[in-house]
Amino acid sequence: MVSAAELQEAAGGTVEWARRLRELRSDEGWKISSHRDRTDLKPGQYILEEPPPEPGEYQFSKPMSAKLRALVLERNGYTCMMCGIGAGELDETGRKTVLHIGHIVDKSHGGKDELPNLRALCARCNESASNIVQEPPSYTMLLAQVRRASKSDQRSILDWLKQNYGE
Repeated sequence: MVSAAELQEAAGGTVEWARRLRELRSDEGWKISSHRDRTDLKPGQYILEEPPPEPGEYQFSKPMSAKLRALVLERNGYTCMMCGIGAGELDETGRKTVLHIGHIVDKSHGGKDELPNLRALCARCNESASNIVQEPPSYTMLLAQVRRASKSDQRSILDWLKQNYGE
């Protein structure tokens, strides 16, 4: 078993260690389990279930620049583009939301690290969106959903819009 801190240290102290871990799991097929996979693991604990491939059989992608990351977060109003939760807001588990940068068209499907193909996602949405090509909802679709919502939900949406974009 290994902790998140040990993984970060093994990755040379980079803040991108979690991205490297996801790449090993999803792109390279490493069987790495976390508390989401096994109840005997605590948050921040990981375990390698099978021996890793031989060195040289995997390659990490180049990290995204801090400037590009900042541009995406600013453009998206520091809000998850899938569920709408804002950075720092408490999620359903009571934890503060941390935003990640996700691809609209995943790299495995030919997507690039370019501003039009990137969006802010909370950790939960980013993990569930892995390798799924999903276009942002259109104005017409959003309007239809809001019209179908209850009056109290519509008021909550209005309050949220006022809070995030002013009157």
